[in-house]
Amino acid sequence: QGHIAESGGGFVQPGGSLSLSCAASGFTFSTYGTTWYRQAPGKQRELVATITRSGQTYYADYVKGRAFISRDDARTTVYLQMNNLSPEDTAVYYCHYETYWGQGTQVTVSS
Repeated sequence: QGHIAESGGGFVQPGGSLSLSCAASGFTFSTYGTTWYRQAPGKQRELVATITRSGQTYYADYVKGRAFISRDDARTTVYLQMNNLSPEDTAVYYCHYETYWGQGTQVTVSS
């Protein structure tokens, strides 16, 4: 049975950058698009960015120009590069593919 796992979260100062990874195990990101979501404390989970099966990308307005989603050629890992982070980006970041959800990776932006 497959699963996905996020990594790369951590503590960063405002204006900093992080690169998050979403790794698939037992399958590849080949059939459907893959989406990054985030959930801040006390808030609903919200979409951050999507990469479709064909490689098209979509971003939430609040990350446009600061976030970049990509996928490796083997389609086993999806990345989310986040730049110019602010405290409002503090959240648990989740990866979603088909019916799979990862456990999330915490991103904390603070001075």
